[in-house]
Amino acid sequence: MANIGIVIPAAGQGKRMGAGYNKQFLMLMEKPILAHTVRLFEESDFVSEIVIVGAEGDISVIKELVYYQEFHKVAAVCIGGVLRQDSVRAGVRALSPTIQRIVVHDGARPLLTLQAFHKFLEETREYSAAIMGVPIKDTVKRVDIAGKVLDTLPRDYLRAAQTPQIFDREILEEAHQQAASVGYYGTDDASLLEWMGHPVQMVEGMQENIKVTTPEDLLLAERILTQRR
Repeated sequence: MANIGIVIPAAGQGKRMGAGYNKQFLMLMEKPILAHTVRLFEESDFVSEIVIVGAEGDISVIKELVYYQEFHKVAAVCIGGVLRQDSVRAGVRALSPTIQRIVVHDGARPLLTLQAFHKFLEETREYSAAIMGVPIKDTVKRVDIAGKVLDTLPRDYLRAAQTPQIFDREILEEAHQQAASVGYYGTDDASLLEWMGHPVQMVEGMQENIKVTTPEDLLLAERILTQRR
């Protein structure tokens, strides 16, 4: 299960955070959000390489973070694309050819635990594509463009997708190549495989594994980390 490569897309602008700069660099318990995220994989014995993908203007800042945080497993910091999918594709290309199992994890998900990550690796080792997800707590309505409710979706069969998402390299590269050739963009990497007709396995995630997107998320993340300490 060793020799896993991690791709961390961290090129988002974070407009909903309203900070005026990349949300990955916002401080969470005295460290940038991105530092928390990378630290987890740096400490995992199953991870061989980490690639961080950032916006062109953030590359020097990310490299400084890697240096000062002493992240020795970071093999590359590369420039991402316009959309997340483009960034992940760039990150996959930057991994060494020896890496045949790839995990994609959002840079703005700093609350994944090492225990949960290793459990995820164990539960997904037999699948060529698998993702974390959690049950939906709220009732979900499908509406039309005007906001009129069309129907209520059966909550028992709904999950909120998270990262990490893990893939055999060959199938992930094929999905990105096919999508790029026709200009198809999915909402996450798993959706590319679904579009191709390739099965994707969902395993139980963790409710605390939130994506820090808004100021409220940042406050919640601080509370979670405080409780853990």
